[in-house]
Amino acid sequence: MRGTGRHIGLAVAGVSALAASACGPQRVPLDDAMERCRERARLAESPRGRVGMGVGSDGPITTFDVTIGSDFLAGRDPEQVYIQCVINLTGQRPTEPLGS
Repeated sequence: MRGTGRHIGLAVAGVSALAASACGPQRVPLDDAMERCRERARLAESPRGRVGMGVGSDGPITTFDVTIGSDFLAGRDPEQVYIQCVINLTGQRPTEPLGS
């Protein structure tokens, strides 16, 4: 029974270390971050959406899909959204401007 306490202590320490590492910032490769952040910056410029219309066996079919980003609603500058997004994901500034 004496050894059992030691194993439980190690298990708790292992779980604590795993939980702490899961809460830390997850870094993304710079190229991937720039691609993700370009899309977020595009949503800061204007809403994106699509409308589909057609006819099916049950009659007319219409689909409507609009995405409005919170950055657009807040009036944020798309270039600044892009830069800050990349910094948040990677810890470094983008190596390419938004427009490239």
